[in-house]
Amino acid sequence: MSSGPSHLSPQARATIPAHVAIIMDGNGRWAKQRRLPRVEGHRHGVESVRAVVRAAGEVGVKYLTLYAFSVENWNRPKDEVDTLMNYLFRFLKNEIGELNKNNVRLDAIGQIYRLPEFVQDQLKKTKAALANNNGLTLILALSYGGRAEIVEAVRGIAQKIKEGRVEPAEINDQLISEHLYTRHYPDPDLLIRTSGEMRLSNFLLWQISYAELVVTSTLWPDFRKPQFFEALEEYTRRHRRFGLV
Repeated sequence: MSSGPSHLSPQARATIPAHVAIIMDGNGRWAKQRRLPRVEGHRHGVESVRAVVRAAGEVGVKYLTLYAFSVENWNRPKDEVDTLMNYLFRFLKNEIGELNKNNVRLDAIGQIYRLPEFVQDQLKKTKAALANNNGLTLILALSYGGRAEIVEAVRGIAQKIKEGRVEPAEINDQLISEHLYTRHYPDPDLLIRTSGEMRLSNFLLWQISYAELVVTSTLWPDFRKPQFFEALEEYTRRHRRFGLV
């Protein structure tokens, strides 16, 4: 596991990103390196989720979006998908106490209707149990795809045009953003990708237009508080211009 700071510098604490998004990659490779079944990588990855949620809340991150299951992941072997759904169910059920203790709210984005009914039911229960918390908002991207999200937004706007509620000339960035899954949240300031891959994997394609990107070679099951703090320190060193000079 790569090392990282156990404490944030004063500079990093002064520039904490409001919204951090993470592509959690490398579970399978982590397991393969140890000659373990892939599902062991997913199991250890849950521990990393717990550690990063705690660390994000501790330093004042307002929103944390985790890419937990993509629309493409449905194409994986059925046994692996079934195991992932069971892990998701157990996480949603067993983490209520931990999340409540840390004042975390929960939301989910994506094609939630595609999840098994038992997962959908538990997701509703967990969201309700955490609804009164006002600290970190944890957003799980489940059955999520950036292109699918944009397609759904376009369809929604097209329907409103058909009904005469919107004029084509009124379509702008704000209108499109208001039709995305993330309409209630600010765009991410920082996108972290683990495992060293240099791609976006169809994640928050609209929303990360001006996000700072930090890619680490650390595999997700090894990504804990020190590695998260290392990414925040890197964010501090960036100069965000938003297209200006």
